[in-house]
Amino acid sequence: MWILHLFPDSLIAWIVNTVLIAGAVVTAAGFFVRFIPFVNTYRIPVQIAGILLLTVGVYFQGGYTTEMAWRERVAEVEAKLAAAETRSAEVNTEIVTRVVTQTKIVRERGDDIIRYVDREVVRDQEVIRFVENCPIPEIIVNTHNAAALNRPIEEKK
Repeated sequence: MWILHLFPDSLIAWIVNTVLIAGAVVTAAGFFVRFIPFVNTYRIPVQIAGILLLTVGVYFQGGYTTEMAWRERVAEVEAKLAAAETRSAEVNTEIVTRVVTQTKIVRERGDDIIRYVDREVVRDQEVIRFVENCPIPEIIVNTHNAAALNRPIEEKK
């Protein structure tokens, strides 16, 4: 009930309970008014008013109870959300730490590879010197290159 959001909870509870109790009292009074001679003529309107007040009181009591139940559920979900945000912050910190560590490892491995390549380039110069002394036939080089590119061998005539 949207009207419940307009007033403070204590005022709403007091109004709802007052209407409910007033409806019960007026309804009961409407049934006992028949014993008083001069008020007996107003018995039917008092009973109708009492029943209407009781009905409105029960309706608002149900709405108020439902509203309070939903507010409790919202409070529970907000508490779970706060706990999840806290856990998320912890996990994010852990993830950032892992990423930094992995980045550091990748950089170290990259440096190791660079040192290895630098060391092997010296050997490659030795290989180049041996190839110059013992040349490889061009057909073997072309066949190897074609196989690496997954192309057919083109024969030059």
